[in-house]
Amino acid sequence: MKTEKTHFPVPQILRAASILCLIATVATWFALGAHLGWTKTSVATQQIDEITGIEYPVFENRFVPGVEFLAAGIGLSFALAVVAFLPMFPKSQP
Repeated sequence: MKTEKTHFPVPQILRAASILCLIATVATWFALGAHLGWTKTSVATQQIDEITGIEYPVFENRFVPGVEFLAAGIGLSFALAVVAFLPMFPKSQP
């Protein structure tokens, strides 16, 4: 009686992970601000003093992902896609 080994679809899983990583990266980048500069961890907003009428900056702690966040996510997605398309050689059986 011969037992069949189940085939684990590694390339398909890596391709799906690559697409999901790309979609999640772009969606997160857009949802949190889509900043075309470097990532910011605080954002300055202008407020006006009630008495003098002078504007002054107030810093608010907020994460705004920049282009390096986008590049890192796209790079990871690309790396997963490249690994998914590499030839998979089965182990030789004795």
